[in-house]
Amino acid sequence: MSHSLNRRILELALPAFAALVAQPLFVMADTAIVGQLGTVPLAGLGVGSTLTLALVGVFVFLAYGSTATVARLVGANREKDAAESGVQAMWLALVLGAAVGVVSWGFAPQLAAWLGADGAVHEQAVAYLHWSLPGLPGMFLVLAATGTLRGMADGRTPMVLAIGAAVLNLVGDVVLVFGLGMGIAGSGAATAFAETLMGLTAAGIVARGAAGVGAGWRPRLAGMRTSLLVGVPLLIRTLALRAALLLTTWTAARSGAVALAAHQVGFTIWSFLQYVLDALAIAGQTLIGQALGASSPGEARALARRMTGWSLCAGLLLGIATLLIRDPLAALFTPDPEVRDAVAAVLVVIGCTLVIASWVTLFDGVLIGAGDGPYLARASLITLAVYAPLALAVAWFAPEGAPGLIWLWLAFTIGFMGARAATLWWRERSDAWLVTG
Repeated sequence: MSHSLNRRILELALPAFAALVAQPLFVMADTAIVGQLGTVPLAGLGVGSTLTLALVGVFVFLAYGSTATVARLVGANREKDAAESGVQAMWLALVLGAAVGVVSWGFAPQLAAWLGADGAVHEQAVAYLHWSLPGLPGMFLVLAATGTLRGMADGRTPMVLAIGAAVLNLVGDVVLVFGLGMGIAGSGAATAFAETLMGLTAAGIVARGAAGVGAGWRPRLAGMRTSLLVGVPLLIRTLALRAALLLTTWTAARSGAVALAAHQVGFTIWSFLQYVLDALAIAGQTLIGQALGASSPGEARALARRMTGWSLCAGLLLGIATLLIRDPLAALFTPDPEVRDAVAAVLVVIGCTLVIASWVTLFDGVLIGAGDGPYLARASLITLAVYAPLALAVAWFAPEGAPGLIWLWLAFTIGFMGARAATLWWRERSDAWLVTG
């Protein structure tokens, strides 16, 4: 039994990790190529990609919601209903992607200005947005299709699609930016093309699977409405988390350029470490959903405990590794000795507290898989209410520079993540999330 549980977790977690790592390759490829065009286009890319990534991040509930719903139906041996649920989630994603894409495209100049771009940088940012935003429906489609496939315990297909799209984007960047001389617009067009092709391919795979079990593929308002209702609590959760991250960056910016630069590096490293932990959480979404769908709360509890142990061990080992290599890791990102020292100090905080994040990330995924979105929404609002005064206190009273940055990261990793851990622990100790059927 123990070996079987471990194998099931690994079969989902490893492909999920590979897919998660592949996603930033889009931005990395764009950055490497556009960086050859000069500082102004690179700055414009920074603004434009920040907006597109934020939009995708906000609507990640399309993946989470479909994973939980499909997994539960699969666990209940309702494969046709599971496939139809996934299809309707994709139709919803297509509608939302088109709507958000059109609105964002129309307001691209205003959005770029709101993010701080002006002059030539603003022009470059708008050019990137106008060419990349048409790919948003495809990206949203990818989210829903990926969630559906993961709900069916297929982690390999999303991984292959993510890697393939990253390679296609890189090739497109080279051809359009340099071969056709399109500049930053070519980078945006390459991203949109790769996202659209990835979305259509993923949708085709899901649709073919749905046809195989006799499920329909036409859009149904009732089905789309159900997917939306499942997703709204997760949207609230995500918005609360995004608000906390934005507040953290705003606070760091008030501590000066050195602190902001060090914060960006620290957050980049922290985000990468989260990919490892998120992979286990994604596995949890699928396995918990299927267990509860099969009316096996005992199995769900056993899976949660096993994955919690794995996640805590991963958090502990990653934390120790971060502490041991903090100095060379900081030097890898910046040659500035002042910034490097500040980054190393931030990494000490991250290394010592990552075990908290590991538990939070894992059980967040467990509750998503259990369909406990309404509780996660409430808990996220509570944690934001706890964290906001702490961040504001750091902004107003902490010293500038590296000392203030350390206080900020203590507030984030202990205050914010600790509050999340407390709310999730309160839920975990009860049986309220073990809803079967």
